[in-house]
Amino acid sequence: MAAGLKTVILLSFVLAVGFLLIILSCALWANWLPLLVALTFVLAPLPNALFGRFNADDFSAEYEGSGAADVGRFLTSMVVVTGFALPIVLAHSEVIRPAACVMSIIGGGLVYGTILAYSAAFRQDESDFD
Repeated sequence: MAAGLKTVILLSFVLAVGFLLIILSCALWANWLPLLVALTFVLAPLPNALFGRFNADDFSAEYEGSGAADVGRFLTSMVVVTGFALPIVLAHSEVIRPAACVMSIIGGGLVYGTILAYSAAFRQDESDFD
């Protein structure tokens, strides 16, 4: 399935809506701490992308896993959980308002989902014989 221009336009629109929600959650209540959510969700795929290159042996038929790839998945999941938990903790401690918490969680989810969808849509298989 080739990703075309419509895919790029849709993903950019969803990404823009996600960042808009995060920035609005900061600007409407004059508290810029929810902006940390955007940083965590933008940095979330980085460990998985860096450590994902270390796959298991290509000659084995069974997947035994690679320690480096598992560390990358663990660090990615830790950053994603931090991105969802940080606004909740800030709202619980009354540093930000609950509406800002909801807006930043929805916006962060849209940003991370867009990054995942982009990487899935434009993934290229590494084959030497195509």
